[in-house]
Amino acid sequence: MSDRSPATPLRPSDEVVELCRDLIRIDTSNYGDGSGPGEAEAAEYVVSRLRQVGLEPQTYESEPGRVTVAVRIPGADRERGALCVHGHLDVVPAQASDWEVDPFSAELRDGCIWGRGAVDMKGMDAMILAVARHLARTGEVPPRDLVFVFFADEEAGGVHGSQFMVKNHPEVFDGVTEAVSEVGGYSVTVPSADGGQTRAYLLQTAEKGIAWLRLRAKGRAGHGSVPNPENAIGYLAGALDRISRHEWPREFIASTRALLDGLSQVTGTSYDDDDLDELLEHIGGAQGFVRATLQDTANPTMLGAGYKHNVIPQEATAAIDCRFLPGHEDALYATLKDLVGGNVEIEVVHRDIALEAPFDAPIVEAMKEAVLEEDPEAVILPYCLSGGTDNKALSTLGITGYGFAPLQLPADLDFAPMFHGINERVPTAALEFGATVLHRFIQLSGRE
Repeated sequence: MSDRSPATPLRPSDEVVELCRDLIRIDTSNYGDGSGPGEAEAAEYVVSRLRQVGLEPQTYESEPGRVTVAVRIPGADRERGALCVHGHLDVVPAQASDWEVDPFSAELRDGCIWGRGAVDMKGMDAMILAVARHLARTGEVPPRDLVFVFFADEEAGGVHGSQFMVKNHPEVFDGVTEAVSEVGGYSVTVPSADGGQTRAYLLQTAEKGIAWLRLRAKGRAGHGSVPNPENAIGYLAGALDRISRHEWPREFIASTRALLDGLSQVTGTSYDDDDLDELLEHIGGAQGFVRATLQDTANPTMLGAGYKHNVIPQEATAAIDCRFLPGHEDALYATLKDLVGGNVEIEVVHRDIALEAPFDAPIVEAMKEAVLEEDPEAVILPYCLSGGTDNKALSTLGITGYGFAPLQLPADLDFAPMFHGINERVPTAALEFGATVLHRFIQLSGRE
């Protein structure tokens, strides 16, 4: 039973589930080649919900159907640096035959909303939208200006979303000094040193850089029956084998070291830099994110060569997904150049920077306080994300970004592997918790 009277305005937690389900039902699959449906329908939905409470959002269309939505709510102290709270409206594609439910049905099952985007990141979009609507309905004035943004195209590097916005509409972010977005703030349940259990919320304070590369090997075309020492496929295969076998050296950046030390203290599990298995087992599926941030990575993802079984092609290509730690980009390129050899060229298809933000900062204290108000026995730990977010683009405007989409999750829910996975789902109670915490964080985030 609700504790609200009929005259009491809706709280963010009261409508976040409905908003999330509505957004999931709008297919915004981003195939990365311009063939998807785009974000226009979802953007129209967001605009309608914001206008419903008296806000006047602006839309920005980088290409037909690729739409970003932004709205600013003035704060009490307009001289203070503004806060940007942002999400993205696109999702990665989903193959329905792999799922237990229609990935765009937003079905309610076992206390969860199932569907593509429930985790990445229409759940957070719904939290942002619910908080913005609450502020407008109640007339609550935040301590500083808030800029709410719903970006297009994050799942393909943000070229038609955040990158387009910072290059063509930087005025949207006038005065913004800090930002929060996805892939942080969710809980993992770990054993505590006293024999009990503790919820640890992983706050994203860093993210690896991105380098999507194309290797291009050129050789001599010929008949498939004739020996050919200048076979482009052979050159490429050798390069890929050397890359796959290369052991990238480990480096523990500040965010990762603080996570490991904090987790060791909470669980009472000691660790060695060369043996993290026992410690990381405590965080279940989230350990994949952590393991990926212990060193640079370079993974072959696509191959292309030839057009007939008995014809040796003169060219062969491969796509490589590289992720590098802060400060490692030049060293990564140099290493790859040595590994591929002289017969293979390296072409940069897309690149973006690595980020690291301070954990010892007033905005982080506001996040901690907001979480602890709802979950007093929890701990908050930093971590580095192996992927990337729209905070990369915002950083070019001098904006410091964090991942903070707060979710209190059941201990038995293997949450992290759902990012881009099948049967993606989020508990309704976690969304309600998140909307409450996000609202509280905004109230606290204007303090010195």
